[in-house]
Amino acid sequence: MTESTEKIRIDKWLWAARFFKTRSQATQAVQGGKVHLNGQRIKPSRTVGVGDELRINKLEQIFEVTIRGVNQYRRPAKEARELYEESEHSQKNREEQSQMRRLIRAPGTAPAKKPDKRDRRKIREFIRKD
Repeated sequence: MTESTEKIRIDKWLWAARFFKTRSQATQAVQGGKVHLNGQRIKPSRTVGVGDELRINKLEQIFEVTIRGVNQYRRPAKEARELYEESEHSQKNREEQSQMRRLIRAPGTAPAKKPDKRDRRKIREFIRKD
C-alpha cells in the first residue's frame, strides 16, 4: 500500500483489489454501470483514493466497500483484502443472497429410469398440447 494522498484509476484499483481478473474486465464493468463511486456512475478513467465508497455489482453479488489503500500492482489476495473494507450490511446481504441461490438450485429427484417408448409418447403428447 502507498500513501493515503495517492490517487489511482478506478479500473486499475478494481484489478489490484482482485474484484476482476483483468483490467479490461474492470473497465467493461465500470462502463456498463456495474460500479458506482459515492453513489454516482463513473467512467473507467476516474481516479479514486482512500475514503471513497464503492458499490460493485459483480455476478449477482453487490459489494459495498470503502477504499482503505491504494496499490499500483496486483498483489496476493491476502494483501488485496487490505485495500478495502466491506460494510457489514453488504456482507450480510451477500450471505442471504447466496443462501437463496442455494435453495433455488436445490436438486430435484432424478427419475428412477430412462423413459421407455410409452413414456416418450406421453412426453411428446404433453409437449404438443396447446
